[in-house]
Amino acid sequence: MAGEVKIREIDEAGVADCYNIRPETRARESGYFERCFTEHQDGQRRLYIADCDGVPAGYVHLVFTPNYRPFRKMNIPEIQDLFVAPDFRRQGIGAALVAHCEAAAKLRGYGEIGIGVGLYRDYGAAQRLYVRRGYLPDGAGIVYENEQVTPGEMRAVDDFLCLKLVKRLS
Repeated sequence: MAGEVKIREIDEAGVADCYNIRPETRARESGYFERCFTEHQDGQRRLYIADCDGVPAGYVHLVFTPNYRPFRKMNIPEIQDLFVAPDFRRQGIGAALVAHCEAAAKLRGYGEIGIGVGLYRDYGAAQRLYVRRGYLPDGAGIVYENEQVTPGEMRAVDDFLCLKLVKRLS
């Protein structure tokens, strides 16, 4: 890992930091991080920011009531929207953010944690990271926008098509 990485919870200033980490979000979904900050304040999620040598480098959400029904039904919090800025990748920041979410979920008494990962090439590094960290498929197959895909069903291969994974927190 290059540089000192510190992970902090979002605050009002952190909203701007998140847009600086991933500027395309502002154009794609106006108000996204403001809504996430409100949910963070309300306790529905935790939003963590990783700083590398004092520079915001990545973020991740830990959602306690995910939209994915099997996780919600089994009371499994979900790591969502893990993102590390391109200049900071391959330095262990993504792994540090995931480990932070795992520790936070364990401290809250959760026995398992979940995550979804995309299925195309852009997600290759994330797929390998989650396997190295002990995540396994949840057994429900692939999902599109958090709904199971049935055999023969046609779906776009995009960011909404993913495999849900779980890890037991020991």
